[in-house]
Amino acid sequence: MTRPTAERFHAVFARVERLIEDKWGIPVRVRDVPDPFTGDLDGAEIMVDYDLDAEDALFIVVHLFGHTVQWNVDPDSRAIGVYPGPWDEAALAKVCAYETNACRYSMQLFHDAGVVDLDQWLSDFSACDYAYLEHFYRTGEKRAFRSFWSDGHATITALPIPAFTAQRWITRNGIVI
Repeated sequence: MTRPTAERFHAVFARVERLIEDKWGIPVRVRDVPDPFTGDLDGAEIMVDYDLDAEDALFIVVHLFGHTVQWNVDPDSRAIGVYPGPWDEAALAKVCAYETNACRYSMQLFHDAGVVDLDQWLSDFSACDYAYLEHFYRTGEKRAFRSFWSDGHATITALPIPAFTAQRWITRNGIVI
């Protein structure tokens, strides 16, 4: 896969940010998010750390939008989003489904925004993200995020975004690792 350019990531970020804010009334705030976290959400607002490169910022905004959808349509998703552990096989299965569906909403957001050239990138980034999370939940070890990257994962199937009204639920205070 040819890596998209930083300019492409910036352009797509601007496009999806505008759609998130205009269609769903969810502000996207680029600001300081306490280290080592990269973003946060509360159900009504998405926060993206200002120190991220364009690629990471794009993934964070679309992924947190996916979780924002979940939080506003499914109380069980909110519970998974703030679950502190322990991470046994049953809890990992729930978090895998939670993460997968957030990425499926992310893919639909891309398509709704007219972005159809980043499907493989989003699929590979999502696989990296989940591999990182699963490793962390199983071991407590934070390894370099990109050490989990590999190309060519199955393309995520978009999940239609249901109608919802954004509502502030809770702040996770940096749980996005």
